[in-house]
Parts: sequence; C-alpha cells; structure tokens
Amino acid sequence: MVGTRLMIVLRKGILMSFFSWLTLAPLAADELQPEYGVSQTFSIVAVDPETGVAGAAVASKYPAVGKVVPYVRAGVGAFCTQHWHHPPWGEKALDLLEHGHDPETVLGMLLKDDPRKDKRQLAIINMTGRAANRNPARADPSGVYWGAMSGRYYACQGNTLTGREVIVAMAKAYEETKGSVTDRLMAALVAADCAGGDHRGRLAAGIRIAKRGEKGYWLELQVDKSDDAVIDLLKKYVETDHAAKGSWRGGKKPFQHPCPNRPLPKAPDK
Repeated sequence: MVGTRLMIVLRKGILMSFFSWLTLAPLAADELQPEYGVSQTFSIVAVDPETGVAGAAVASKYPAVGKVVPYVRAGVGAFCTQHWHHPPWGEKALDLLEHGHDPETVLGMLLKDDPRKDKRQLAIINMTGRAANRNPARADPSGVYWGAMSGRYYACQGNTLTGREVIVAMAKAYEETKGSVTDRLMAALVAADCAGGDHRGRLAAGIRIAKRGEKGYWLELQVDKSDDAVIDLLKKYVETDHAAKGSWRGGKKPFQHPCPNRPLPKAPDK
C-alpha cells in the first residue's frame, strides 16, 4: 500500500514537473508572432568608401516599407531588417557599427538571444564595404522564394519573390550601372522589380541616402502606397534635382518606363 501511494506521488510529481516545463519552455519560432509585422520584401544596401555615401533601397507589398526596413547613417553604413522585421534594431545596428564592431559581429549580437531569429532576414554594410547577409532559415510559407547576394560594396536580399532572377537582376544592375551610388541603388531596385519583384504585388518603395559631412538623410524618397511603387519611386527620382544623382540615364528627364511589358507578379513554383 505504501509502495502504491509512493508511485502515485512520484507520478504526480513527474506530471507537475512536465507541465511546469511546458509553461517555462520557450516557444518555437513558428509558434511565435511577429512583433512589428512581416515586411516580405526585397532590398539593397551599399556604400562608396571614397565619397562617404551610404544608402539603402527597398520595395514590397508591405505599406510604407521604406520607413521600417532601411536604415543608413553618414560615416557608418547601412542596415536592413525584413521578413519579420524589427525596427528597433535599425539604429542599434548602426550604433554597434559606429562603435567599431564588424558587420558579422553586429548580426551575431542582434540575433544571439532572439527567439525569432529564424524568421529574420538582415543585411548590413560598413563604410569599408564589408557586408553580411542573414537569411530566414524558417521563412513563412508565403516567403518563398528568398535569397541574397553580395559583391563589391553592396549586398542585396529578398523574400516572397517571384524567383531567384530577382536577386540576380538586382546584383547585376548595381554592378553594371554607371553613375552614383544613388543611381545604382535605384537601378538595382528597378531591375529587381522588372524581373518580377514581390510575387504579391507592388505597393510601396523607398530609398534613403546618407553622406559624410551631411546631417540626417542626404536624400530620402518614399512611396507609401501605390499600384506600381517602384516605378512611381523612379518617377520621383527623375523629377528630383539633387547632388546625389549621377550620370545614369534612367534617372534623367524625360521619364522612360524601364519595362512596360513586364508580366504580372506570380508566386514561384514550389
């Protein structure tokens, strides 16, 4: 009888311990909810070490995406947080860069204790041109296709894309466009959009540029809500008279649509 009671007590103890563990155990990434929304998107960060220009450009079906994904700071670099984006990391990442941490270290510091780390897509670059990407290992099902590429003084990344051609087009345009950093960022964003972009549609886009010796953003253009955001952003860029612009023909008047016959966005085959 004593033995039976002891077994019951032990079993109750084991069950209580088990349910206590369930209460205290951290939730898996796919059981958590995004704190600030999901900016399924494509973006690019870039710098010019010689002129001290840093910039980032982005487009998405997410409204006002240019105000929550890209962050730039004169003399420091650029940073993008997307998919399950986390805007508080914008200035924090740039602070860490400014304090001398390299881009890879900054990403590690941001993600170290983050329970949503597998939902994040990040990009960062410092003023020497050192860049790092972090893709979402467990992107939402609608987030496929996702990927990233980096090269000399730039990094581009995206999720919820029509396919890998979006990333390839973005990188190719940045590398091959003749003009200023701002020109090349715009050209890269346009090329990605013409290649398919976000498979859900074209709602918002933005570009932010900072330059050594200039306070705040040297240039900022935003399209918060549109039926054709990247093209509308390009129109704004064409109409803007600013020293950040260079010799790129696509940014000069009169406006010419870069891809009037592009197909409608379509989700990639699984």
